[in-house]
Amino acid sequence: MAPALLVMFWTSVWPYLLGLLLVGAAGLLGWRLWRTDRLLRGRDRRWRQEDAVAAGRRTLAEVDVMTGTEFEELVAGLCRRDGCTEVRRVGGAGDNGADVLGRLPDGRTMVVQCKRYAPNRAIPNRELRELLGARLHFGADVAVFVTTSRFTGPSEKFALEHDILAVHRDHLGLWNNGASLLSLSDVNGRGQGDARHRRRWKQAYGD
Repeated sequence: MAPALLVMFWTSVWPYLLGLLLVGAAGLLGWRLWRTDRLLRGRDRRWRQEDAVAAGRRTLAEVDVMTGTEFEELVAGLCRRDGCTEVRRVGGAGDNGADVLGRLPDGRTMVVQCKRYAPNRAIPNRELRELLGARLHFGADVAVFVTTSRFTGPSEKFALEHDILAVHRDHLGLWNNGASLLSLSDVNGRGQGDARHRRRWKQAYGD
């Protein structure tokens, strides 16, 4: 009698038990997929944040204490952020006047010279002439000079006359905070302040 009741009970109940088991398994699978998605999204956000920091989300004060190599890597990262391709750091002994090479988003080749100088220093014509030599050596379409300091009046004029994008400290701050490299060409030769600003600069740092 007992075995017969057990068989009858099981026959009528097992479809419900199987259904509950399948629902539970589906719920568990769904939870694991959701959790995995959350973990991946969180990891992706952390990677993006790390990339943003590596690409330049630093204050200029932090940039000022970088080594020359770190500054070159920062500039290369900013170029990549802006869609430049084939970007590589080549600075060092025998760099032929180039620190970073690559292609702009429109396909033009570029050569970049990076100078992490103290804010009170100024870039003379001589260093811009070296960049012109590097543009010729590498057959680059565009030459970019990036510095943490500023350009003298004659060197800024030289850059404009020879189609060099002169990224001084003020422009570097804009670029570092999200402006694109190509957008800086619209303000090339400007942004170092008016005469009063330059007088204050000289009083604070000297020429």
